[in-house]
Amino acid sequence: MPDQTKPGDVASSVGADEIAHAAAMLDAGQLVAFPTETVYGLGGDAESPDAIARIYAAKGRPSNHPVIVHLAPNGDPNYWVAQLPSDAQRLIDAFWPGPLTLILKRAAHIPAAVSGGQDSVGLRCPSHPVAQSLLTAFSALRNGHGGVAAPSANRFGHVSPTTAQHVREEFGDAIHVLDGGPSDVGIESTIVDLSRGFPALLRPGHVTPQDIADVLGEMPRLPDGSDASAPRASGTLKAHYAPRTPLALLPFDVLEPLLAARAPGERVALVARASRAGRWAEAQGVHFVAAPEDPHLYARDLYGLLRALDRANVSRILIEKLPDTIEWIAVNDRLGRAAAAFEANEA
Repeated sequence: MPDQTKPGDVASSVGADEIAHAAAMLDAGQLVAFPTETVYGLGGDAESPDAIARIYAAKGRPSNHPVIVHLAPNGDPNYWVAQLPSDAQRLIDAFWPGPLTLILKRAAHIPAAVSGGQDSVGLRCPSHPVAQSLLTAFSALRNGHGGVAAPSANRFGHVSPTTAQHVREEFGDAIHVLDGGPSDVGIESTIVDLSRGFPALLRPGHVTPQDIADVLGEMPRLPDGSDASAPRASGTLKAHYAPRTPLALLPFDVLEPLLAARAPGERVALVARASRAGRWAEAQGVHFVAAPEDPHLYARDLYGLLRALDRANVSRILIEKLPDTIEWIAVNDRLGRAAAAFEANEA
C-alpha cells in the first residue's frame, strides 16, 4: 500500500518563500500544482480565462467540463455567487474547511470559463495546511478575493494524484509542484448542488449523504442517472479515474472463473478483501492485494494502488465489487467509472 505519511508531517517543509513564489506564479497567470486533503490540484487564477484555458490544455480536458474554485479559509463565497442560500451557509459552517464542494449560481462578474459555460460555479475550501497557505497568500494579492480553479493534477480521465510524485509522473517538469505529502482523504470532494432550490448529490466523497442530511434535515437527491437538469460537475463523466492497465469490477463469484481461465503464463492483479480471497491470495500468476475492509481507508489508498498496479507488470486488474451500501458509495463511484473506461473501449 502507498506511503501514508500524514500531511502535517511535511507541511513545514513548504516554507513561506516557496508559498509566496507559488502565489506570485498564480498571480501572473501561471499554473501551480498543490496538495489538498482529497487529491493534488492543478491550480490557476479562477478569474483569468487565460489561466483556466491553460488548465484545460495541460490536462487535455474538454472546455465544457467545469473546474472547482478553491477558496482560502478567510475567503468570501458571496463574492463568487449570485446568492448564498441558507442551506449553503449551513453546510459551509459544518464542513469547511474540508472535502465538500457546493454548486451555486455564479456571480455575473465571474468568468463562465471556470464553469464550462454554465451559470453555476463550484466552490470549496480545502483543509490541507499547504493549500490553505497558498490560497491565503494568493487571496492577499487580490484584495481578499483570490480563488484558485483546480481540477485534479493529472491528464484528463487518468487516475488522480495523491502525492507530488504522481503529479511529476503526469507532467514532468512542466508544472511547478508544492509537495505537501500524501493526501489524507485520497478521493475527490463530495459535490452537492444547491443551484436549483434543493440539495442533490452530484459526486459522492468523504462527506456522506447522511452527513449532509444531518445538517440540512433532508437527504440530498442521490445520483441515479435520471437527473437530467443537473449541472455538469467535475468527475461525473461515466468513464473517469482510469489506470492504463485494463480493469474489471465484478462480484467475487464472477472473478473466480476469470482467474481460473487465465492464459498460461498470464499475470493478473486481484484486489479483494482478504476474507474473500481464499486460495487466490497465494495462487501463482496472481498479484494479490488485500483491500481494506473500511471504506475510508479503501478510498485513501485507492489511487495510489491503481498507479502501483500500472507498474506491476500485470495484463489485467480484477477488482472485487464492493457492497452496494451508502458507506461504500464513494469508492464504488470511483471504481465504477474506472471500469467504465474499458467497457467503453470494448463497446
